[in-house]
Amino acid sequence: MTMPSLFVSHGSPLLLLTPCPARDFLLGAGQALPKPSAVLCVSAHWCSAGPAVTGAELPQQIYDFRGFPQVLYEQTYAARGDAALAGDIAQLLQSSGFETATDRHRGLDHGAWVPLKLMYPDASVPVLQLSVQPHRDPAWHLQLGRALAPLRDRGVLILASGSLTHNLYEMRGQPIDMPPFGWVSEFADWINQKLAAGDTDALLGAMRWAPAAMENHPTPEHLLPLYVALGAAGAAGSAWRAETLHRSYTYGILAMDAFRFDGLA
Repeated sequence: MTMPSLFVSHGSPLLLLTPCPARDFLLGAGQALPKPSAVLCVSAHWCSAGPAVTGAELPQQIYDFRGFPQVLYEQTYAARGDAALAGDIAQLLQSSGFETATDRHRGLDHGAWVPLKLMYPDASVPVLQLSVQPHRDPAWHLQLGRALAPLRDRGVLILASGSLTHNLYEMRGQPIDMPPFGWVSEFADWINQKLAAGDTDALLGAMRWAPAAMENHPTPEHLLPLYVALGAAGAAGSAWRAETLHRSYTYGILAMDAFRFDGLA
């Protein structure tokens, strides 16, 4: 069973509890796929100098946010890890030239457990995390994804969790259903168009060429998982297909798009 790779926008931690189209999408997303043997979540909320993978057998939950209602800090997601798979992932990356660490103490941050609690609420699928490197460019993360592509043939779901737009400096207490600002939707539209066209080069240059790129991503970490998901669709030079699974906005500033990536023979 070959799994696709996915990019999802995880939004605010309140997504877990607040009705909206993006929450509804994630609630059904797990059922729309074959059950994976494991999930490797590439989360924007784990940033490191080089790639690192979690190796804990029972990863603890990380509440890496503050100022939210107490009920969010009471949420649990008791997925197990897989130390053997962590070792295989590290070996795959090292074989492709990435010096990779295994962290046997780190747990799951909210970029992982929030979408996964919606997608797989029974926590029956093992979950590992992989870090991103914000000081590295999209091409680095594309190659990182390509190194991970063989995992898909083992039934592993590569779940890249970020946000298609992410400028929290513009959060002003807007309601969750506020229509998007023009500079938000323009960037999201551009990314969708380039994905539909299969234009890898344009996507790699999104922070230079896309409209309002810096306004939407003053720091890059929430966009970088997209490139890992894209890279995981296949080896260098192979064709790929992107499918837009969901489009909506929250708080007027967060594009909640989700994409599926598959390789083409």
